[in-house]
Amino acid sequence: MEIIKFKPIDIVDILLVSTVIYYFLSFIRGTKAVQIMLGLLGLLILAFIADFFRLTAFSMITKGLGAAWILIVFILFQPELRNAFARIGQTRFAKFLVTETKEMTDELVDSALALSEKGYGGLIAIERNTPLKNYIETGRRMDAKVSKELIESIFTSRSPLHDGAIIIKGDNIVAAACILPLSDKQLPPTVGTRHRAGIGLSEETDAVCVIVSEETRNISLAFNGNFVQNIPKERLKAELVTKL
Repeated sequence: MEIIKFKPIDIVDILLVSTVIYYFLSFIRGTKAVQIMLGLLGLLILAFIADFFRLTAFSMITKGLGAAWILIVFILFQPELRNAFARIGQTRFAKFLVTETKEMTDELVDSALALSEKGYGGLIAIERNTPLKNYIETGRRMDAKVSKELIESIFTSRSPLHDGAIIIKGDNIVAAACILPLSDKQLPPTVGTRHRAGIGLSEETDAVCVIVSEETRNISLAFNGNFVQNIPKERLKAELVTKL
């Protein structure tokens, strides 16, 4: 039996393929593309079964689809592929090459402080690598640059959009009044639905959530399932600069 010999270039090849698969799965996580991918996987399994049992008619159909496999993938995953290329442009490496101001981070910090001072509750979710498309679709679509004045007007009690979360992508508010998943984590009784929603999203995605309590006026931060309450201004800014 011949022993397979690995060369250094083979290791690089495997790492590259693994990286592409990992980032592709990260991009489609939480989107309808997961269901499409499972459907395609089921079709491949059926094709294997048909070939194994020599089901001629069905094999002809699956082989015909196989010839157009690349085209099918590009058509079905067009939104996710477009989003993937957009996210590549927002990676830390890309940001290193492009001069970027801290304007958006400053606006977020100022917004949280303004909401706290006026006693307005607020939930701000910032998309990172994991797409939040499914949650965006639960709210009202917007396309507006992040600003303290806009965020404050959204969360005022008189606004029809003040319930739910706003979702930020890049430096734009893409949706308001979004419904987020609630965390099942054991939390203090003083923690309300708004906080549970922020923590829940941070458990399911890599989004950063800034939460302002209407009752206590405290500002909290949720990230990777972690929850930091009553976070001061300077630490909030430092955390956002590090994570965004």
